[in-house]
Amino acid sequence: MAAMKMLDNLPNLKDFRTAQESSFDRTGGNDDFVVIEAGDRATLADIKGAGCVARIWVTIACPDLYILRRCVLRMYWDGEDQPSVEAPIGDFFGVGFSEYRHFTALPIGMSSGGYYCYLPMPFSKSARIEVENQSEKKISAFYYNITYHRFDKLDNDAQTGRFHARWRHEKTMPGSNYTILEATGAGHYVGCNLNMQGRKPFSFWFLEGDEMIYVDGEQHPPAIHGTGTEDYFNGGWYFSNGVFAAPYHGLTIKDPVRSRISAYRFHIEDPIPFKKNIRATIEHGGINDAPGSDYSSTAYWYQTEPHHSMGIFPPAADRIPDDGFLLKNAKNIATDILEVGFNIGEQIRNLTKKA
Repeated sequence: MAAMKMLDNLPNLKDFRTAQESSFDRTGGNDDFVVIEAGDRATLADIKGAGCVARIWVTIACPDLYILRRCVLRMYWDGEDQPSVEAPIGDFFGVGFSEYRHFTALPIGMSSGGYYCYLPMPFSKSARIEVENQSEKKISAFYYNITYHRFDKLDNDAQTGRFHARWRHEKTMPGSNYTILEATGAGHYVGCNLNMQGRKPFSFWFLEGDEMIYVDGEQHPPAIHGTGTEDYFNGGWYFSNGVFAAPYHGLTIKDPVRSRISAYRFHIEDPIPFKKNIRATIEHGGINDAPGSDYSSTAYWYQTEPHHSMGIFPPAADRIPDDGFLLKNAKNIATDILEVGFNIGEQIRNLTKKA
């Protein structure tokens, strides 16, 4: 396991200096946060020289219920103009639908009010990390710590991939896989979180979809072709036992009433390398027959620069989850609940007759 390897290397003396960017109160007081007004950006780190970000921790106070979708996190390496990381801050830290869910995976997580990431992020010349508040309400307190290692130079720079993460969102189309990641260059895919909302309450049919990952121009069928969505996330039977958090995979949301699933999977022990390009996709339903489902995802990968354009980032209005689902489906939900109750009643009566 990677964790055991890290512990094995812990006694080895380190040839770097550790530093930290944080929101500590520069006046010497205890207001250890920054305020980010509606529509404003805040630079969390602007580091010159070579190094590697080792830890990011934040916590946020804002009255906007959707701030985890309306606050955007961006990261730029080595003076690039286009970000290598661009995602809503909640999705970047592992959970969709603008929800906070306590879970503690090894690379990222949400723990008792905080958000953390330990994925290494190397750079040779500079690193800039920022957030943008795209809400109409101000973030009254944004706390952060960004711990990084300083190097004289980045060893083996030409063979060291830069960290990337990108959020995507779309309503599923009949006959077409949902695309989690599409990248050009050389690198390796290291994981994702995937958030799915079906159209029918109490139905997780969309989980029948198989992952299909195409590497370096592969044609169908690809070398990596799975057997179902929950299978890809190391679950089974539509995540029959509910939410859980393992080091590399987990289920953070299972909401039958709103037909919502949020799950994560990291390829730490099994990264998927590519030399030219990669397209990581997943079906919805048995044969892409769950159209209109709301899918969003954050993919994590490393690759050489420059990276291919990741396109226009969706505006805040297009990132808000469909929380009107309950009202729009009230009749169906009531019917399904009555049907479930009837079936349970029938089972009880049959058991009583047998007794």
